[in-house]
Amino acid sequence: MQASIPGEIVPHREFYDYTAKYLEEGTRLVIPAPLTKKQVKLFREYAVRAFQTIDGTGMARCDFFLEKRTGKIFINELNTIPGFTSISMYPKLWEASGMPYPKLIDA
Repeated sequence: MQASIPGEIVPHREFYDYTAKYLEEGTRLVIPAPLTKKQVKLFREYAVRAFQTIDGTGMARCDFFLEKRTGKIFINELNTIPGFTSISMYPKLWEASGMPYPKLIDA
């Protein structure tokens, strides 16, 4: 079981809602996320553990919050059907992790 490198969604307004995600431009996807090596390792470990905890099979995208002031990591959501569109974070993260889209589909 493996996890991709983490990325960051930087919304162009206060909330990353449907409008910000699909109808407006300005939100940025930062891949890889600006994290320390230790943080990257933790995010990847936590994602795998969350998936194992639900006895997941196949794939999922694990969303987190990072409290910048304290460095605490919080799991927000485990999405067992992540998006696969041209703007979706999931395939972009795997591409940056060394797994191109066709291989991701095969996997």
